[in-house]
Amino acid sequence: MAAKARRPPPPSSAPGRSTASDPADESLRQDHVSRAYQELRRIIVWGQLPPGSRISERIVADRLKLSRTPVRSALHRLEQEGFVASQGIGRERRLIVAPLTMHDGQEVFTIVGHLEGLAARTAAELPAPRRKALVLELRTVNEALATQSKKKGNASRFFDLDIEFHRLYVEEVVGPRLLTLHRAIKPQSERYTRLYVSVLLDQIATSVREHERIAASIARGDPDAAQAAVETNWRNAAERLTHIIAQHGERGSWHAWNG
Repeated sequence: MAAKARRPPPPSSAPGRSTASDPADESLRQDHVSRAYQELRRIIVWGQLPPGSRISERIVADRLKLSRTPVRSALHRLEQEGFVASQGIGRERRLIVAPLTMHDGQEVFTIVGHLEGLAARTAAELPAPRRKALVLELRTVNEALATQSKKKGNASRFFDLDIEFHRLYVEEVVGPRLLTLHRAIKPQSERYTRLYVSVLLDQIATSVREHERIAASIARGDPDAAQAAVETNWRNAAERLTHIIAQHGERGSWHAWNG
């Protein structure tokens, strides 16, 4: 009796098509997730999606012209980082833009203050020539901020100058680990500053004085004083924010509706 002929094994993939583990496919998927994440974070930080507003995965995917899978991954990351929150459980679970609350604002400002305090400490330990160049840049920005305090009215300019002052002694100084942590949390503080910036304009002169203490400590090469000056600046900013929220109310939180 003749033996049966063996069938050839099926091809591992169709000709001309990539397998599921193709690096090119994975790279494209990550690009889509990154794009969704960056765009969503931007519109949340800028207040284009107001605090407390519902986020529809389908609508976001349609707007970005992406599938829902990368959008879902981006939303998960944003939820982990505190930009997005959830309400309900199971099939009733809904995603919303994280509310801006007094407690959350204090926590965010405290974390940013500690991270930037470490950055200022590192800046104060730089060699003298680098410290001198950095301090010159810091004082140039702070002088522009002082000038802005006399003009008033331009909230956007105040915001940009304040961001630039803090960016100088962080992004041009610290290592990759601290920089990654800072870039993840700092935009959360920007949400508060952007929303309440028009009210914060009256505090520019105070910020200018606190900034000069930071610059002076770095100029002296005093790490302890530089770290303390930055943490004090952020602690005072948290207190100012607390008073403003108490006067004007939280945004996107049901607590704001309690009379």
